[in-house]
Amino acid sequence: MSDLQCSILCSPDVEENLLDRLLLTFPESVFTSTPTFGHGIADGTMSANERVMGRVRILLVQIILPSPQWETLRGILARDFGCSGIRFWVAPISDAGVLA
Repeated sequence: MSDLQCSILCSPDVEENLLDRLLLTFPESVFTSTPTFGHGIADGTMSANERVMGRVRILLVQIILPSPQWETLRGILARDFGCSGIRFWVAPISDAGVLA
């Protein structure tokens, strides 16, 4: 079984619900959340200022999960955040660890 890095982009209005869901569903998983800007995201919700600047404020969440748990997360995203404009991608982890 291999681990996956799942990257998720979400708007600030679903940020807290998404983070709460991750904390409750995957309490043993390592993840980060970073406020950032998204480019090339034309979903019709950009403010006039965002359209001029060519970027939108978003949250990037990266979580490491075993492959079977990705299917659980994908189901949660589809069921609970289906119309929220969340974007995601998944990549295999070739090596990971903790330096102590």
